[in-house]
Amino acid sequence: MDACTLGDLLDVVGGTSVRLHTAPAGLTAPVTEVVLHDAHAPLPHVPGALLLAVGVRAAAAGPLARAAAEAGMTGLVVRGPDGPVAEAEAYGVALLSVAEDTAWHRAHLLLASATGARPVPSTAGHGDLFALADAIATATGGATAVEDPRRRILAYSTVPGQPVDEDRRQGILGLQVPADVENTDQYRELFAAAGPVRLPALRDGALPRLAVAVRAGGETLGSVWVVDAGTLARDAEETLVQGASTAAVLLLRARAAQELARHQSGDLLRRVLDGTADPAASAVRLGVEGPVRVAAFAPDTAGLPDAGQTGLRLLDVVRLQCEARYGRHACVLLDGVVYALLPAPGARHRRLAEDIVARAGQALRVPVRAGLGEVVAGLAEAAGSRADADLVLRVLGPSLPVATVDEVRPRVTLLRLAEVLAEHGELTKGTWRRVLAHDEEHGTDHARTLVCWFDAGCDMAGAAKSLAVHPNTCRYRLKQVRQQLGIDLDDPDERLVLWLQLRVLASLGPGPADG
Repeated sequence: MDACTLGDLLDVVGGTSVRLHTAPAGLTAPVTEVVLHDAHAPLPHVPGALLLAVGVRAAAAGPLARAAAEAGMTGLVVRGPDGPVAEAEAYGVALLSVAEDTAWHRAHLLLASATGARPVPSTAGHGDLFALADAIATATGGATAVEDPRRRILAYSTVPGQPVDEDRRQGILGLQVPADVENTDQYRELFAAAGPVRLPALRDGALPRLAVAVRAGGETLGSVWVVDAGTLARDAEETLVQGASTAAVLLLRARAAQELARHQSGDLLRRVLDGTADPAASAVRLGVEGPVRVAAFAPDTAGLPDAGQTGLRLLDVVRLQCEARYGRHACVLLDGVVYALLPAPGARHRRLAEDIVARAGQALRVPVRAGLGEVVAGLAEAAGSRADADLVLRVLGPSLPVATVDEVRPRVTLLRLAEVLAEHGELTKGTWRRVLAHDEEHGTDHARTLVCWFDAGCDMAGAAKSLAVHPNTCRYRLKQVRQQLGIDLDDPDERLVLWLQLRVLASLGPGPADG
């Protein structure tokens, strides 16, 4: 792999995630790794490294810029915009920053991923694990498999001539270890052990196994299994421990690459949704062809102290459900709303949204709503579908938590009309204000009477039913409107404008949760 440069790094994570303030040595300066600053330990000499200014305010990081330069480092990363630009330029180190609210462990993961890994599809990225499985199999003398914590087989050896049994054949065919009681007991024993474990055959014709858990810190990343036909090398256990250590590095690297790919696709989706990305190039990078629809998911975070964390958890739920149906998938969290790009055909989009809303509501313990925009021809029109989805969210309520734009088209249209009318002063003038002022001053109900009459097609009986009054009462109120306010209710144009203004500007009509 070619050495990563500062320019390469910014191509991957620059823009909204990482900002470059100065680069005295240019963008071709190498970036070898990412180092966390420890105020209680000497700064290591790591040429080409980026130093994260953990525990140091951006404005006070000038001495750290000098220390980074003396340690041969390429750059300093601070949190917030007011970093020591002058000092960085004076000492010849690049100065970068992340957002003020970015957790340092997230910044480290992002930058380390961009430096030491390349984005890979979720279906790839385990090639090194296959090579490792072959190496372990050769050294130990037994067929080897590498699994994740869910017993999915990530890689397996292909060394010819090594004995295998039916369990191994079936596991490789399905890339999944069967979840029976005997297997579960063995996995429990394996993950409770500190080192390699020898496990007996589970059934007639099967072979024993030598296995070890793969861990990084306190986290279990998976396991390595070797078929034991009685011919394993004497140092097989030591070899397996070393192999597990290497597997941990590879699994962490693969995870980091996947996280980076997710970050990149999310950032690209953000630009697609605001209309600033190139549609053709974005379609290739996102793996999207043909018609699409934007779905928007929003939690009810009113009064919640951890609204930001709730949004991130909702993002995880939406991403997981979309990836389960569509594979590699782009989702992004913007201003508390999670957006997902759903490929056509769209017949099952509503069912997916309902499932996500139900699952997310249970997991987050707050109501979640989902609005689905129009199905559009491609990414060039995705911004319009996103605008539709945003409008749908605004008209949803407890009795209607999920809807497509077509299902609520009248309400969405009235909402857009309200915005258009509010933007133009001349459209907000007229008799509707006199009607409301009269009601407020005299305690009458002329505005509601007019709206119900208009909604009923100027039918007196229908209006009276909506108002729960006698038709004569409704007739009397309309007479008062004509006499007291001088409104010509026989003029169809007057009726239409007055109805729109009362329904849209005065919001006199069915609420968002009504049928």
